[in-house]
Amino acid sequence: MMINTMDLCFPRMNNMSFWLLIPSLMLMISSSMKSVMNGVGWTMYPPLTSIQYYMSSSIEMMIFSLHIAGLSSIASSINFISTILLMKNKNYFLSNLTLFTLSILITTFLLLLALPVLAGAITMILMDRNFNTSFFDPSGGGDPILY
Repeated sequence: MMINTMDLCFPRMNNMSFWLLIPSLMLMISSSMKSVMNGVGWTMYPPLTSIQYYMSSSIEMMIFSLHIAGLSSIASSINFISTILLMKNKNYFLSNLTLFTLSILITTFLLLLALPVLAGAITMILMDRNFNTSFFDPSGGGDPILY
């Protein structure tokens, strides 16, 4: 991006976002060793993740793993955005950024918009499993009930 500038704006946030990946990975590995989650899929399809299909706590461990990984991604995205915006000079406009730097800025901004939606969806799955709510209708193919 620019030579002779600082590495990251918030090094502790960068360190935290890196070290949050280890508990996320450990939860993911332990949930796969706890029971075999055949048929749930990568998208955590709501009718297949209901408590009737999987009685073990491996789905909850996977959901918490996704939450921690999302928190790590949000922290690193904030760090990327603040680094890009604070590294440029006062006379250096965003239109003068390189295409690679601009693509990172746009991608991290879109990630900050999309990850809370994913966190809300997997929290609704967690609520449906443990508190007997009905955010997702299994008879309707797993579509969320939003009324």
